[in-house]
Amino acid sequence: MIKEKFGQNLERAIDSGLPILLKRPIDPNLLSTVGAVVCCASAFALGMGEFFIGSILLGLGGLFDLVDGVVARHFGVATPFGAFLDSTLDRLVDMVVLLALVVHYALTGDTTMVYVSCMVLVASVLTSYIKARAEAMGISLPGGIVERGERIFLVAAGGFFGLMEPALWLLALASAATVIQRFEAARRGLSHEVQDPEAEGNEGEWVHEK
Repeated sequence: MIKEKFGQNLERAIDSGLPILLKRPIDPNLLSTVGAVVCCASAFALGMGEFFIGSILLGLGGLFDLVDGVVARHFGVATPFGAFLDSTLDRLVDMVVLLALVVHYALTGDTTMVYVSCMVLVASVLTSYIKARAEAMGISLPGGIVERGERIFLVAAGGFFGLMEPALWLLALASAATVIQRFEAARRGLSHEVQDPEAEGNEGEWVHEK
């Protein structure tokens, strides 16, 4: 939702606020990789219960994720592989950060928050998968209530301000709503599609129903 509504403003803010990134060419794939490594370090800190340090690292890693695309477009070096790498690393970060929280609450014996963290983890994977699968079938879906930017922001803010549990509860509810929202949008979009029974394979080929 943040990216959908404020994406262009965020890019302009990065252009003006971090001009050093645009002085000479930087490999955007390197920025994506470094950001993912920093976020994995954040996950380790979160798993150890160091929420404040983990949130700082998560915010720093998220900054790398924001600027890699800006740098790629500015220098005209955006590539399909770069987009693939960025998306793959995003999924990795989502899973390791939330899995670290599951581990932390499991170690502390907080069963309720283990379930809540697991719900956020599953919903985050489903949110990304539904959009990717629908787009692969030619259906464009809305961003939804909670996308990756909101998830990272809420986890980082929760750790920074000592409000991790309320942040996770909010994420669990909003992420579940986003899954339902995207699923319904995909259902409506695919209601005008029919499967070709003569196509090979279990999934067949989808064609538009006139």
